[in-house]
Amino acid sequence: MLLFQKRFHAGLVSGAVTVTLRRWDKPHVKVGGRYRCHPIGVLEVDAITRMKLRDVPDADALLSGFVSRAEMIEYLKKAPGGALRPTSLVWRVTLHHGGDGDRVTIATDTALAPADVAAITKRLAKLDGHEKWTAKTFAMIDRHPRVAASQLAKKLGARRSRSRSTSAS
Repeated sequence: MLLFQKRFHAGLVSGAVTVTLRRWDKPHVKVGGRYRCHPIGVLEVDAITRMKLRDVPDADALLSGFVSRAEMIEYLKKAPGGALRPTSLVWRVTLHHGGDGDRVTIATDTALAPADVAAITKRLAKLDGHEKWTAKTFAMIDRHPRVAASQLAKKLGARRSRSRSTSAS
């Protein structure tokens, strides 16, 4: 998964944002890799290179969704990795929006082979443990279609887990 702040999403989808700079110790993506970027779909990596910050082309600020090189550098200073100097190493990732990916196709595919049903049943039984909560949850979803998970959790008296996406461009 590649994380981007919401302000970069429209540019990623339109193709205006095609570069991201990361302060990783080692690459977290590979060329040709397809990475989910919620909620916009899939991003495909075209190239990745490691370079000194001073060698990053000025044009990369615009290609990364920033108004200026100064804004891009200020943004990078806030990312983990210690002090940011002209000699600091950054990963320059070139990418493009790869569409919705396969999740829509998978989500709308209702055909299950008997082996699929057996595998799912086994996994659900393992999740249930001593309390048969999965059947109760599916029955609730069936009775209340198109209701947000947070609302269903309240009806079930369950806690909803939260994940936060606050990563850099």
